[in-house]
Amino acid sequence: MGRATRGCGCAIAVLLAVALAGAFVGWKYVLPWWRTQPPPASGGELTIRILDVGPINGDSILISSPAGKTVLIDAGDTTKGKAVVEALKRNNIQQLDYFIATHPHPDHIGGATEVFRAVKVLNVIDNGQPPSVPPQPAAPAKQKQAPAKPQQPANRRSGKSTSLTQFYDDYKAAVSSSGAQYQAAKPGTKLDLGGGALLTILAPSEPLFTKDKMSTGGNEANANSIVARLDYGSFSMLLAGDAEEQTEHRLLTKELELQTKVLKVSHHGSKYATSKDFLNRVKPEVAIVSCGAWNRYGHPSQAVLDRLKAANVKLYRTDLQGEITITTRGKNDEMTIKTAKETTDDLWAGRTAQKDDSSRSGFIAYGDFGPPPKPKKTEAADSRR
Repeated sequence: MGRATRGCGCAIAVLLAVALAGAFVGWKYVLPWWRTQPPPASGGELTIRILDVGPINGDSILISSPAGKTVLIDAGDTTKGKAVVEALKRNNIQQLDYFIATHPHPDHIGGATEVFRAVKVLNVIDNGQPPSVPPQPAAPAKQKQAPAKPQQPANRRSGKSTSLTQFYDDYKAAVSSSGAQYQAAKPGTKLDLGGGALLTILAPSEPLFTKDKMSTGGNEANANSIVARLDYGSFSMLLAGDAEEQTEHRLLTKELELQTKVLKVSHHGSKYATSKDFLNRVKPEVAIVSCGAWNRYGHPSQAVLDRLKAANVKLYRTDLQGEITITTRGKNDEMTIKTAKETTDDLWAGRTAQKDDSSRSGFIAYGDFGPPPKPKKTEAADSRR
């Protein structure tokens, strides 16, 4: 009887040790994994609209969750604020739960001021970085001249600033006067959009990129762009803003779930982003390029289009197909993609660059995207023959 008792005690000790080990494994590994999983899809409709803010470059993405929450990521250029507001009205949106400004360039937040005037915005998220003012050439020394006749003072536009960063000043003023709650983007922040839809901030992360880190090309403001992931049941989408290859490389070094069904191609299809290694990790089924036909940077780059084609993705482009709408109920891998217009142009043909979209090569940081150059006289003459 004593031996049986001792044997039972040993068995209990072994079972207790196994249970404790299992609890430790669950606490250490299973619980953190479980916390990262998005909630189950409710079966309601999630809609993502990649708005057409061309013909200059720009981004503006409108998300409507199954629970009715709305997110606007960027608002196009200063000339496209009205177009974004019209899209909000067309979809009966009178309030935005979140406005996300990916980075301080005018083709992404230039239209924000008109958006804030038109609808109530509850929360604002940006990367917390002001635009860096590019160095201006020194004014030539004035030479002594004979006194000139007095002239009438030139008319000035009262209340108008000539600052290169006026778009950003206007954006900050609009945020301040809106009463919206503001927060700087932090990796790991999760926005519960209701109905099972979840938006997770992945970038930027510290230390932020500086100009000296962009020696291989690209722009530091773009490299510090907000990158987010949208999950809803079996559906997923990576919203890459204007992230550069440096941003992509940093994401690849982290333990992140990057594989998604849909990729909003970074930086309008710039050759300085959407690297082969990044595509190999993301493995998108669909790629969407938001760009304008008048952009001078050659977006989308032929090199990027070739990489996307090699990855066997389904390609969509706002410059050729207008607004692109994705709807899904998050189940059975189903999703529907519709374009505002059909095109006979080759989706896989890139554009020719007039400017290099890199800080080291004369990057146009504050606009000047169009209109397109006029055809040469010889070309015009040939076209009339």
